[in-house]
Amino acid sequence: MYTVFSVVIIITSILLVLIVLIQNPKGGGLSSTFGGGSGNQIMGAKKTTDFLEKSTWTLAIVLISLSLLSNFAIPRNEDVNSSIKAEELIDESRTDEINSVIENLPEERAE
Repeated sequence: MYTVFSVVIIITSILLVLIVLIQNPKGGGLSSTFGGGSGNQIMGAKKTTDFLEKSTWTLAIVLISLSLLSNFAIPRNEDVNSSIKAEELIDESRTDEINSVIENLPEERAE
């Protein structure tokens, strides 16, 4: 399931980048290319700008939602025994290290 979320997030990201690159905030870009400045065309400059802006916001919201929802699809190991075993191994290794240090200490001389 996590793989599906990852693929959809990547596709959404690519689409969002392409839509943002098509836009030109200074009145150029795709909006003025198709519209040509006349307001009576079917897909004029104003409608193209509205479509690009709405698609940008929609893709951004979808991307954020997918990112948050993918958190629930991340596979996790819920095995409590494995964490307890890991703690026991750490404790055992520390005990061994402490014992080896104690064994290597010089003996005290009684005077």
